[in-house]
Amino acid sequence: MPATEADMQQRSALITGAASGIGQAAALRLHARGMQVLLVDRNEAVHQVAAALGPRARARVADLADAAQIEALCDAELRTGGCDILVNNAGIHPKRNGFILALEEISLDEWEQVLRVNVTAAFLLSRSLLGPMKERGWGRIINIASRAGRTWSDRAGTHYSTSKAALIGLTRKLGGDYARYGITANCICPGQIDTALARSSDASVLQHSARSAASGRIGTADEVASMIEYLCEDAAGFTTGAVLDVNGGAFIG
Repeated sequence: MPATEADMQQRSALITGAASGIGQAAALRLHARGMQVLLVDRNEAVHQVAAALGPRARARVADLADAAQIEALCDAELRTGGCDILVNNAGIHPKRNGFILALEEISLDEWEQVLRVNVTAAFLLSRSLLGPMKERGWGRIINIASRAGRTWSDRAGTHYSTSKAALIGLTRKLGGDYARYGITANCICPGQIDTALARSSDASVLQHSARSAASGRIGTADEVASMIEYLCEDAAGFTTGAVLDVNGGAFIG
């Protein structure tokens, strides 16, 4: 059965990349269900997003490329009991003039930066925040990967595709290892979604994405957030280690 509103109101969620896009949409949905939500982003605008939500919403600015800032974030959360739900949504995809970089154009610094934000941050946050979930016998880890981690994509850089494939692998391992503790770990792989990150691409890239999807359009952040909300339910407790595609039929496999 779905969690009751009373159940949901007793839970807390930490959402990264929450100043805009999928992260903000997820925060809106979970907050509307009565949860305590902590919105994390490197953009100071995350404070305005949390303030607009009102009670039960907090914000923290942190650069997830910096392990020390992640440690400080986790230490602060652990002092208040941790979180029940961790949504690893933050991600970066460096481009040049709106177009992806070929492999030979990617610097080592760019490669390492993408892996730190897109994969290592999820590892560090999960490692730190799993303890209280185990103690409570209930938890949700939801990782936002990408269609580019599932299959070849001509609209994703090698560093981005690699990081998202690695995030899928991390999810499967967590899902198998922690199911016995009442903790699920699942991965959502969006196709092209109308977000600020997507709009950093040239308009022709977005048009091609819409044409290549069976639905004939790109998705919305709320359509991904609805899947995040479902995975937070008790009814989703038998789903773990799964890769869930939300891509309008751009990849079916």
